[in-house]
Amino acid sequence: VKVKIPFGNKYLDAIFSVPEKKSTYGVILTHGAGGDMNFPHLVSLAAYLASHGVLCLRFTCKGLNIAYRTKAFKAVVEYVKFSEDYKLSGVFLAGRSMGSRAAASVIRQLSQGDDDDDFIQGLVCLSYPLHRPKLQSKLRDEDLLFIRCPVLFVSGSADEMCEKQLLEGVASKMKAPKKIHWIDKANHGMAVKGRTTDEVMEEINAQVFSWLRENIELEQE
Repeated sequence: VKVKIPFGNKYLDAIFSVPEKKSTYGVILTHGAGGDMNFPHLVSLAAYLASHGVLCLRFTCKGLNIAYRTKAFKAVVEYVKFSEDYKLSGVFLAGRSMGSRAAASVIRQLSQGDDDDDFIQGLVCLSYPLHRPKLQSKLRDEDLLFIRCPVLFVSGSADEMCEKQLLEGVASKMKAPKKIHWIDKANHGMAVKGRTTDEVMEEINAQVFSWLRENIELEQE
């Protein structure tokens, strides 16, 4: 279902992937610095989640400014929260690369406000860009250290923007319940020599879904 989400004086393009049965929880998903919501990994994850009973909304927000991306993400969260069509009890915020930074930033901001009402259930970071390539001294970890809700990281063990030991170090300092799933030998774009994109996506999708299931009581029929 295509929707346009009001953001300031313009609109963000978004698509709901809707499960057959009414979903109590949803995932809001966005892309990295390049691309848009039709990035193949996002399309694949959204379809997988919807087919497993989890509503997924993915949206496009162009712009390389993290503050701008965070504002946009916040507008999308508000939109979903007050949506009459999909009455959700809670959402997980998810993003790829820069999108996961924006998601982390939104969660930190909302958790510092007075209106922290448990609508946000958790954070999924796909290829979290912990540092710039070859610039390991400057870590983008400040938002992560403030977050209290459960966090899942899915990263490539050969990601040039997220060195394995560094992410593990940040995770050990985090107050939130967290889990890291390493995709063996994957780079920042989740490409692995000798494995097809579909194989890698299947691994990622299954990991994300099983983690979601651990963190919400999905109504088992």
